[in-house]
Amino acid sequence: MSPGPAEWRLAGYALLVFVVAGGMLLLSWLLGQRRLDHSDQQPYESGMPLTGSARLRLSADFYLLAVFFVVFDLEAAFIFVWAVAVRELGWAGYLEVCVFIAVLVVALIYLWRVGALDWGPRARSRRPESQERQQ
Repeated sequence: MSPGPAEWRLAGYALLVFVVAGGMLLLSWLLGQRRLDHSDQQPYESGMPLTGSARLRLSADFYLLAVFFVVFDLEAAFIFVWAVAVRELGWAGYLEVCVFIAVLVVALIYLWRVGALDWGPRARSRRPESQERQQ
């Protein structure tokens, strides 16, 4: 079976993409700057002088809260999808989403009770000493 006109057009398009990309790389190599300057190695801060290290250290609590946000945001997306198909799913789908939301509420209450959502300076002062020693 020989390739038809659509396959030839696709192959020609792919070849054209590779030629254009390769040509741009070749031109930038030919016309580009050859010497390295000290300012080339510095991060660009919108024309302002650097104010400190780019390696900002954040506590693990910050990342933990970010993960909680992503998880609960993703769950909200699942609930929106359920809301679109609610008529087709019927009562079985309604019961399933009720169980789903109940599990989310239990998880949120658990996180709240263990203090996983408290990561500010006031929260650290309220933690028991035994919990601070574990971290």
